[in-house]
Amino acid sequence: MTKQLKAAVVGVGSMGRNHARVYAELDNVKLVAVADLNETTVNRVAGVYGTHAYTDFVQMIETEQPDLITIAVPTRAHREVAEVGASRGVNLFVEKPLAGTPAEAQAIIDAARSAGVKLGVGHIERFNPAILRLKTELERGHLGRMFQLHARRVGPFPPRIEDVGVVFDLATHEVNIMEYLTGTQVVSLYAETEQEIHDSHEDLLSGVIKFQNGVVGVLDINWLTPTKIRELSVIGERGMFRVNYLTQDLYFHENSFLNGHWESAVALMGVSEGQTIKYEIKRKEPLRAELEAFVEALVEDKAPAISGEEGLRAVVLAQNLVKSGQEHRVIEL
Repeated sequence: MTKQLKAAVVGVGSMGRNHARVYAELDNVKLVAVADLNETTVNRVAGVYGTHAYTDFVQMIETEQPDLITIAVPTRAHREVAEVGASRGVNLFVEKPLAGTPAEAQAIIDAARSAGVKLGVGHIERFNPAILRLKTELERGHLGRMFQLHARRVGPFPPRIEDVGVVFDLATHEVNIMEYLTGTQVVSLYAETEQEIHDSHEDLLSGVIKFQNGVVGVLDINWLTPTKIRELSVIGERGMFRVNYLTQDLYFHENSFLNGHWESAVALMGVSEGQTIKYEIKRKEPLRAELEAFVEALVEDKAPAISGEEGLRAVVLAQNLVKSGQEHRVIEL
């Protein structure tokens, strides 16, 4: 029987308490502690899951000696917690974004590497069953040549997020997903950003990104929409895939005029709506799948699914989107 890994969570706000819940549910993990500066919050979460509560994360790590920790504190504190954890031989799972700057993200990567511990980054949508099925269908050539990806990730303003804007909080999901689906990297980008209700950061992004293979990505992201929408469409020769992240639904809208000859079909008839296919998706909580994968990487001594370098890449893209929005210019990468 595989021994239980000892897990702890640093920061048990909105996301961190869900990490605590999942760790408490996993058979091969024991949630040994949670830490948070808010004593009332940490005691409540610890009470729910029958574990120890700390207001000092360093004391928690030294006392409990966990095998892994989730770092779900505000982004500005990721580096501090990660470096302390790594220096004590603890494997690190850091909620996205990995850090608030590329330099801090690289420092986290370096700390983990120097200590010989594993580092995973919480790009949770990569474990969404609809996205995984979409990736499979794209690899099978179901779409043909890809033309454009269009992401819409909008919703109400979350008062809990103070240290980053909508680009670092939400756009990092989409740029990571888009590079994953295209299998290539962004080479240029342009963004328009606005700050309407946030005290210190942008809360609206309209962006266009270009990939090495010529595919175009469109980003429609904000904290100003009264209802939560999480959608992605991928357009290509044979039609359009459409993902609803929230319901984990995947649809394919077929281009009925196309029968393998794009140029001649367009010359004669353009494109036309054919049948719509709704894929059968076995739904699963992405966070549970994400943490199961990280635990498996530790047990089997293999690389985490989302590496520190991939987390750094998302931070670099986010920083350049913010810069483009501030300077109103195209940025070449």
